[in-house]
Amino acid sequence: MSHTAHIPSHRKPRRSASKLALRAGVAGGVLSTIAVAGAAGPAIADPVTETIEMPTLTSGLSTTVAQSAEATQQVALDLELQAQENAAAAKAAKVAKKAKAEAVREAEAKEKAEAKERAEAEAKERASRDTERTTLSGYSAGSDSSADSSSSAPATGSAASVVAFLKAQLGDAYVMGATGPNSWDCSSLVQAAFRTVGVDLPRVSQDQSLAGTQVGTSNLQVGDILYWGGAGSAYHTGVYIGDGQYLDAANPGKGVVIQDLSGYPASGAVRVL
Repeated sequence: MSHTAHIPSHRKPRRSASKLALRAGVAGGVLSTIAVAGAAGPAIADPVTETIEMPTLTSGLSTTVAQSAEATQQVALDLELQAQENAAAAKAAKVAKKAKAEAVREAEAKEKAEAKERAEAEAKERASRDTERTTLSGYSAGSDSSADSSSSAPATGSAASVVAFLKAQLGDAYVMGATGPNSWDCSSLVQAAFRTVGVDLPRVSQDQSLAGTQVGTSNLQVGDILYWGGAGSAYHTGVYIGDGQYLDAANPGKGVVIQDLSGYPASGAVRVL
């Protein structure tokens, strides 16, 4: 036996043919793949050079979103403001309606009170006239004859002007407290008639019965102021126009009329012309 028989050999083991063939095939496949990729590389690479500007798109989108949010907020504010305005308008209309209704109620109440006051005053005046008429009925015949025998000559000068004014008001309404031009009470008509000739008389019957000179009803002249009731407390006045007649704003039922003294004799008379 050789002295080297037990020493391992340093030779590399011989590869088998099958393994070599396998490795050769793998290597060939890899080289083929590289070759194909190399050949196809230039045709695929061209489109890659076109880039998409993503930052610009993203910035524009952000601006649009912000504007949309701002517009939405503005719409919400506008709707809220409109709702507030509508509520305020509705409240104001309600207050105005209530105030109008209250004003109407107050006006109606005032009108009723005034109507009642006028009716009471007229009733009181009628009652006073009736009382005075009853009191004077005992000597009415004498008064009537005196009046008839008073001056029947046509009025001239200031007296004629007074009578002309009074006759121009015939048919006007009687309204307590009225002073013309289409409605009067007794004393306002007398006052207005004498004002046309420059005579300034007091406003009320009581004071007119004290104006000028007291004359008896048996010596009347055209233009004398007649009064019913006591001097200083008279409740009615008129003007003597001759022929036993006088003109006055009688009452709401008659208005401004010409009447006979025989039907309602006067208590007294004053002369201012």
